[in-house]
Amino acid sequence: MSSAHHDKRRAFQLERIILFSDAVFAIAITLLVIEIKIPSMHDGIANEADLLRAIGHLTPKILGFLVSFLLIGIYWTRHHALFGYVIDYTPKLLWLNLAFLLSVVLMPFSTGIFGEYSTPRTIHYVTPLVLYVLNLCYSGVMLFFLWQYVGNPANRVCDDSLTPEIIRAAKTRAVVITSVFALSIPVAFVNAFAARYMPLLIPIVFRIVNRRKKAT
Repeated sequence: MSSAHHDKRRAFQLERIILFSDAVFAIAITLLVIEIKIPSMHDGIANEADLLRAIGHLTPKILGFLVSFLLIGIYWTRHHALFGYVIDYTPKLLWLNLAFLLSVVLMPFSTGIFGEYSTPRTIHYVTPLVLYVLNLCYSGVMLFFLWQYVGNPANRVCDDSLTPEIIRAAKTRAVVITSVFALSIPVAFVNAFAARYMPLLIPIVFRIVNRRKKAT
């Protein structure tokens, strides 16, 4: 087998990995909306006011959908950026990528649980929030390990354009986001309502981290 033919086959196999990953992201991000059930006329909707009230009850699920849609979109862009540097693959990279995709596949389920139990009547439930946050933390941890593996020159899966600075910035981003989400779990046991707004700290933490980098 010629070297050119071998390289072409390796490139084709790598393309299959990327296409499979994109398909998983696309399916997961589409399944999110299935959790938002259309109000039925059999639910006692007799007039316009009843319909608007029923739609209003869907607000927590709609917000959960929008947040998860944004998060999956962000993870896809980071995954896309990462594999832009990948020129080869190993069995370990395959399994690391599958482990990361598992977190993406679980997102519609954890979002559904979180949205279902985020009504004003159940706003203080802790378990749905914990499940949702654990899902997000798992995504962040696996993305961290993907960057670490791809960025290791000894593994020979990336090109020379992937610099240590890019790897460091990507890993820092994964650590910061995962840490802030993880912090919302202990906060939830004190105040479940406040824990839902912990992600708002992410831009603040990033600003602090960037200032410290500039200072050093």
